[in-house]
Amino acid sequence: MKVERTLENVQNCLCLNCPTYTKKCKKKNANNIDENVLKNSKHFEVLFCAFDKSNCIKENDGCVCMKCVVHKKYKLNNEDYCLSSGGIF
Repeated sequence: MKVERTLENVQNCLCLNCPTYTKKCKKKNANNIDENVLKNSKHFEVLFCAFDKSNCIKENDGCVCMKCVVHKKYKLNNEDYCLSSGGIF
């Protein structure tokens, strides 16, 4: 099931709390998000399961995807969306 690019999903997303998401990435991407940006962006550094892999994460330091509300809501069955090309499997 395709993950919808909504503010609700971003708010429920655990990407920013993931141990793999580095402090540098968090600082760089901790900005205000609006619905228009979400729907029209080809890439966004959160909600990887709805977009594509990260441009700043290079190593797996742990994954929280399986604990994520968004992951469960959309019945996703993979991990490491931040590192896997293609985002949705």
